[in-house]
Amino acid sequence: MRLLSVLPPIVLALVLLIGWYMSTAAGAVNALFLPAPVDVFASLSDGLQSGLYLSSILVTVQESALGFLLAVIIALPLGYGLVKSRLLATAMHPYLAAGQAIPVIVIAPLLVIWLGSGTVSNVIVCMLVVFFPMVVNTMLGVQTIDKTLTDAARVEGASGWSMLANIEFPLALPALIAGVRTGFTLSITGALVGEFVQGGDQGLGSLLLIAKNQYNTPFMFATLIILAGLAALYYGSTWLLAKVAEKIY
Repeated sequence: MRLLSVLPPIVLALVLLIGWYMSTAAGAVNALFLPAPVDVFASLSDGLQSGLYLSSILVTVQESALGFLLAVIIALPLGYGLVKSRLLATAMHPYLAAGQAIPVIVIAPLLVIWLGSGTVSNVIVCMLVVFFPMVVNTMLGVQTIDKTLTDAARVEGASGWSMLANIEFPLALPALIAGVRTGFTLSITGALVGEFVQGGDQGLGSLLLIAKNQYNTPFMFATLIILAGLAALYYGSTWLLAKVAEKIY
């Protein structure tokens, strides 16, 4: 059964790789639009051996991880408070709606002006990308808790922190984990947006810009492969987190 679950994506990857190779080898596609696999993997190998990708990965991971952690620290308590406090919800909902309506890529240049180029502005961009999905998931998790369970817990004397830690948090955990998984993967997008706007030479987003400006499509495809691997690593780590949470709760 495990082999059957792994085999289809492997077969699909092989079909796409063979189709990619055949279309470029036959000259059916201009190399500017779709470089040959051998050129892409040669560029990937050069970048890995020179340490270019490693240094860029470390920058992007640092930005995305810090932005994600900042979003967790703010979004989880805020989402809980919005459900529990009608006054807070009334005060914050218009601003949350406005924040969701404004694309982060529009806000990013302002952050560069206010905070300067560098890690700090990129971390804030990551936080903004991750923030809203995590707030929504937190609210959903708390709102869907069966009220009869919390009422029964109150009868038994639970309140305040004991209610949150022993009843509400475990029951809301599936929605919280879903928000964390989505947010952690999206944090890479936030880092790339910040790097695109800054246009420097640090991070994987900057490598994509350099490749675009040089019309170096093998380099661009190689960087995209690195990004895909990083996203898969992020998603796999959150899957592991979900399994650990299941064991604990």
